Amino acid sequence: MTTAVPAAPAPAPAPAAPRAGRLRRHRPVLLLLAPGALALLLTYALPLVWVVRMALNRPLDGGAILQTVTLSTFTDVLASSHYWNVIGQTLQLGVLTTVFTLLLSYPVALFLARTTSRWRSLLFALAVAPLLISSVARTFGWMAILGNQGVVNKTLLAIGVIDDPLRLANNMTGVVIASTEIYMPFAILAMLAGFGRLDPELERAAASLGAGRFAVLRRVVLPLTAPGVLTASLLVFVLSLSGYVTPRLIGGGRVFVLATEIYDEAMNSLNWPVAAVLSVLLLLLFGLVVAVHLWAQRVLEARFTGRGRSTS
Repeated sequence: MTTAVPAAPAPAPAPAAPRAGRLRRHRPVLLLLAPGALALLLTYALPLVWVVRMALNRPLDGGAILQTVTLSTFTDVLASSHYWNVIGQTLQLGVLTTVFTLLLSYPVALFLARTTSRWRSLLFALAVAPLLISSVARTFGWMAILGNQGVVNKTLLAIGVIDDPLRLANNMTGVVIASTEIYMPFAILAMLAGFGRLDPELERAAASLGAGRFAVLRRVVLPLTAPGVLTASLLVFVLSLSGYVTPRLIGGGRVFVLATEIYDEAMNSLNWPVAAVLSVLLLLLFGLVVAVHLWAQRVLEARFTGRGRSTS
């Protein structure tokens, strides 16, 4: 006599209630993110797609554009020594401006981060006060200061230090000087935001263990402030790469960078495909800079926290 074995019950389907509950919980967040995402799509993503598509066209004489899909415009730009010179001057401006801005901004930011004076708020306001004036107005001010008949040359000529005016404008020197002053408030703000790890107690502890001022600066202050310095360097470098007003006005048409060249190609030569190619190259340059910044940040984090050291 055989006994029938009952079949195992089929597994019940997973309830859909938890998923619906998660959607309901996340719906307010999605609704809040939707306007910003739509704005980014309309103001950034779509224009970027249009620029890339324009770069694949081919320019014709008289400002006409041949609608096609080709890399010939890219190859023409990359084969031109003029555009390589423009890229080189852009990088030169970015590096010099970043170095001098960091050197001048670091002591100010360090002082503001460490001071306990009752005038700290006023000093901070004075440090960032130039942001209340447009970069155009400040650039015109530097034109009056650095010109052949400007304040610097007139003063040096009056006291007999020089016999002929120094060339401080219409060249890279003047652009770097003006750009350094213009981007200093940005660097100070970025450094102050990144100086959160700085603790005076650590400096006093290092000093109590016999470390001198230079040793405290090298072994304590610099490692703790390195994240802020990296953030400031990235911000200043990117701003100087994309700056247009200062190279155009202070450079006097003799300093060619990517921003001014893009404008000239698009508005003066009506060569929109070449302008689009230069814009894509500038965007790729931004991406490379951000990648280097992230790599340097990881290296410094591993070095200062000891994560990269092998344990014995």
